Amino acid sequence: MTLKIITDSACDLPPEIVEKYDIDVLPFLVYIDEKEYRDGVNITTRQVYDAIHDGSIPTTGQVPMDAIVDTFKKYAQEGRQCLYLSFSSRLSGTCNTVRLVAQEMKQMFEGFQVTVVDTLSGSLGQGLIALEAAQMAKDKIDPARIIKRAQERGKGSVEHLFSVDDLNYLYRGGRVSYASSFLGGLLQIKPILHVRDGLMIPFQKVRGKKMAVKRIAELVKERSLGNPDQVIGITHADDLGTATQLQSLLQDALGYKNIVINLIGSVLACHIGIGGVAAFVVNTKVPEPNLLSGGEMI
Repeated sequence: MTLKIITDSACDLPPEIVEKYDIDVLPFLVYIDEKEYRDGVNITTRQVYDAIHDGSIPTTGQVPMDAIVDTFKKYAQEGRQCLYLSFSSRLSGTCNTVRLVAQEMKQMFEGFQVTVVDTLSGSLGQGLIALEAAQMAKDKIDPARIIKRAQERGKGSVEHLFSVDDLNYLYRGGRVSYASSFLGGLLQIKPILHVRDGLMIPFQKVRGKKMAVKRIAELVKERSLGNPDQVIGITHADDLGTATQLQSLLQDALGYKNIVINLIGSVLACHIGIGGVAAFVVNTKVPEPNLLSGGEMI
């Protein structure tokens, strides 16, 4: 049997890719007006954005224990080897919870093989790691190689480059000071952020959304493999127009051909609000050829 790839709903992979590569996606919890939902199970990302538009302030919780236990138990009973690719442990406690459950399942089911990898990533950064692992598994590549590659990817070889429309959401999350948030709103300052060691880190500021999109495209070119066929991920916080502008820059100006666009999922939408846009790309830190440079993915 092939290695079973499991991740969580912070990965933001489009449903058609999840289905094509048989990836299990476990749900984070979403809370809206004191009601609890399971992301992608009894609430959609669209409904989360609608709630934000209506003035609600959704929050999130870890992937519930029973979802992890039930999934591992199922594959242990089937004799499947599993690889769980987790949302950054610097942003959620889910990775540690999954590791604890994995240890319990190994004791309960003799011979059960499960590896938990902290991707130190989120959104389509995490999604690209899961996708590559699933592509390799579909091609029946040795599980040890797949696990090693995923571990390498989790050490910083996937770039997260993004901007947000409203600094107040980052202020509420403790990402910027109130003064920076207030000034940014007045001057239309847009922060460019990236991810380092699993945390969102401010990179620079630009004036206006158009310049932010242009700068993100420039950073993709600077930090990517330089291969026009490699997969570029774009996510947006209910702002398809801006995501399409970024896609055009990457395709027309820089020549990238293989681009995946999706909504920023519920997990991160709850923390960045409406109007953010992000790009994700494998960088040059892992130079070995990889399956993320090819047109077969979609």
